[in-house]
Amino acid sequence: MKWQSVRYGQHVEATGRLEPVEAGSNVAAMLSVRSPPRPIDEPPWWLRAAEHVRAGLREAVSGQPEDVRGLVPALVMGDVSAVSTDLNADFQTTGLTHLSAVSGTNLTLLLAFLLPLARLIGVRARGLTIVGVLTVVAFVVLARPQPSVLRAAAMGLIALAAMTNGGTRRRAVRSLSVAVIVLLLLDTSLARSAGFALSVLATAGIVLLGPIWRDALAKWLPGWLADAISCPLAAQLACTPVVAWLSGQVSLVAVGANLLAGPAVGPATILGFVAAGVALLNNDLAHLAGWAAGWPARWIILIAHEGADLPGASGDWPATVLGVTVLTVLCLALVLGLHRILARPIAMIVAVVVLAVVILRPVGSLSRPPNDWLFVVCDVGQGDGLVLRAGDRTAVVVDTGPDPAAMDKCLRDLGVKHIPVLVLSHFHADHVGGLAGVLNGRRVDEIEVTPYAAPRAEYERVRNLAAQHKVDVRSVAFHEVRQVGALQWTTLWPARVPALPADGASSATSSDEGSPENNASIAMMVELSGLRILLTGDLEPESQRAILASGADLRADILKVPHHGSAQQDPAFINAVNPRLAVISAGRNNDYGHPAPRTLNLLSHNAVRTAVTSTSGALTITNPDNRLALIRRRPMSPTRK
Repeated sequence: MKWQSVRYGQHVEATGRLEPVEAGSNVAAMLSVRSPPRPIDEPPWWLRAAEHVRAGLREAVSGQPEDVRGLVPALVMGDVSAVSTDLNADFQTTGLTHLSAVSGTNLTLLLAFLLPLARLIGVRARGLTIVGVLTVVAFVVLARPQPSVLRAAAMGLIALAAMTNGGTRRRAVRSLSVAVIVLLLLDTSLARSAGFALSVLATAGIVLLGPIWRDALAKWLPGWLADAISCPLAAQLACTPVVAWLSGQVSLVAVGANLLAGPAVGPATILGFVAAGVALLNNDLAHLAGWAAGWPARWIILIAHEGADLPGASGDWPATVLGVTVLTVLCLALVLGLHRILARPIAMIVAVVVLAVVILRPVGSLSRPPNDWLFVVCDVGQGDGLVLRAGDRTAVVVDTGPDPAAMDKCLRDLGVKHIPVLVLSHFHADHVGGLAGVLNGRRVDEIEVTPYAAPRAEYERVRNLAAQHKVDVRSVAFHEVRQVGALQWTTLWPARVPALPADGASSATSSDEGSPENNASIAMMVELSGLRILLTGDLEPESQRAILASGADLRADILKVPHHGSAQQDPAFINAVNPRLAVISAGRNNDYGHPAPRTLNLLSHNAVRTAVTSTSGALTITNPDNRLALIRRRPMSPTRK
């Protein structure tokens, strides 16, 4: 029996070695397994039945587009295994992440759709409570009783009490308080859980602020529209400081996106439930229900894609104690005064117009790079994401950083729509993890990769994404010369490729020094508008010395310092390049100590001007009148890696 075949709820035996974990972790120890699992029993009958239903739903939507196949199971049972990286990134930008995972908000929207339907067919009083409780139980069983699911159920039960008993705001607050205390007593680790904090804040916002803002809007809007606006607005404002702390961004379209997507959540979820149940009886009827569930899901996906593509969809915010404190104060100020704006139509119109200008940016962004940019080191955190201009709205991209959203935003700011060649220096996640962000809404003609296909998991993920977007993948050749427009480059490395491990797995992690993956990085000498730029991936001293020994002309105006400025640099290699400017891509407060003081001292000793994204943000290079110029932007997002 293999580990991937172990079923949820099944007990197994295995032998291994217990290893310590990082201090403060929620996990007591980590078991390094040395044997295959030996099953002791089967999952209980109700979990086996739930698994049949889950499989039936996946089959029911199997003929739908990729994003629909991923979203419907996520809405119904929290199964996010098929949610694409692109869609997840768009959900993050538009504040719709709670729809692609199990959340109290998701369950609340489901109950808000189902209970009025029950009333229409004559269900009253305790009958409504029974319908609601059965819905919550079915939701928990299908989504599996994990901590996040139980949190969602607790928040959903609070919403159920409010919707079926006509309770006052005081009663709802009391119910929420009891739920929080009970959950914390059952699992004290929730006190440090961001997901738990977001669930509680969203529910508290709806309970405390929602009625006040609904009454203010109801003075000049229909009641149903006032409800539709006030609930997502209250939930989003309550969660904004925590979201900014986690992501370093504030979504400016979240309220509008939730307002537009909200009405489709209930139908998509209910029809998904129907498809899952019918799948046990008849496959054809299940596919029909799955097809029907796909249409409201398509609307949600459309809102996410279009909202994320707006120029000002999200704004960067410093994820520091001071930054989050300032944002919290601003949110509290809105809490105290927003009901006055909501109650006045003219004030609301002015506020909406101002927000629309900020989001749509009809005059462009003041922080965009200059029109004559040539080379940009994107601020992608702990990783590399490099952009070389090759024409109007056209660029060659080298590496994609770890985060699709950060890379997508960098390319949007640059106005890049066409990428003739995307170069992936090697397959570590901090260089290829953001691939989906590059492919999002852009034409990519070709992906050029190192011949060393490890780590295998990342290599396969790149191949699969390329296949989904119908992009050819080719391996580089030593000393080959490529040209796109005025941009030309020569591949200086790898000249030889290390032998892959027998199982194709990585022999080292992305942080290991001297790993074969790093030493097989693509190195390329770029010539652009009178500048020579040496790009080096994560080359370690072994390969640096090999390139030097090859006799290649390494003189360059700009050096992308290997491996985020790690301490592993060959001084002779740096001397041979003798750059005017060295750029380093590293994340703020990263755990690796990049850039290393030794490397910074080496560059300083050679009188090389140095710029680092962790302190300067995105780096933009221009060359007006053959005078090399560097433009720095403030750091974007924090690194938690």
